[in-house]
Amino acid sequence: MSNVLHCRQLTKSYFQGKAAIETKVLHSLDLTVKSGELLAIVGSSGCGKSTFLHIAGALDSPTEGEVWINDINIHKLTDKERAHFRNQHIGFIYQFHHLMMEFSAEENVAMPLLIKGTAPKIALKEAQEMLSQVGLSHRFEHRPGELSGGERQRVAIARALVTKPSLVLADEPTGNLDFDTAEQIYQLLRELNKTVNTSFVIVTHDLTLAAKMDRQLRLDHGQLKPMDNRTVETLVDKSAEPVVKPIEKSEKSYV
Repeated sequence: MSNVLHCRQLTKSYFQGKAAIETKVLHSLDLTVKSGELLAIVGSSGCGKSTFLHIAGALDSPTEGEVWINDINIHKLTDKERAHFRNQHIGFIYQFHHLMMEFSAEENVAMPLLIKGTAPKIALKEAQEMLSQVGLSHRFEHRPGELSGGERQRVAIARALVTKPSLVLADEPTGNLDFDTAEQIYQLLRELNKTVNTSFVIVTHDLTLAAKMDRQLRLDHGQLKPMDNRTVETLVDKSAEPVVKPIEKSEKSYV
């Protein structure tokens, strides 16, 4: 099985004030993700999970170290080359869907294809096919304001996968959903993982979701550490107590 993502000695520091006081968020972090793998990364708030995703997704640069995706050192690319690479090879899913409210579901999903240069008719056709795969064949022309929280997240997932990326990076994909909807999203991610063989790296506070992944790591003091079997079993035992927010809160924030 080939490697999709490989991080070598990844370090990210921020410098504050005139004295340039260093705050090291990531410290000599190593990670390898195989093709088709479902990986969960857990950790306390502020430990650097989102920072790691931004660097792995070529949205930010490391202070030191390398990120290789599909055998390409992405931080050796120019800004233009990185943007093109992201569009071709990486999908992103966020806690908040970040859909464009003035566009329909199919138009939102088609956007990465249009940026890629795909003809509009073909882009809309592929967007509709992807929306059908996530169970939204009846919502093609609905705008985000007309969709439920779970439906919006399904649109966001369809958008992330429409270019058939080899890697999807997800930041709290169920964090704004109720328990039942979060479970549906997990089942959808698992099904799509098998169908398209895309690797998923998911950072989450949802211990129930993390326990269901192929592998779990904890980000602690800037480094990724494996979780032992006892810890994973504990997560599974907590499956009846998901760490999720009520859907009502997300509904209020989007309408």
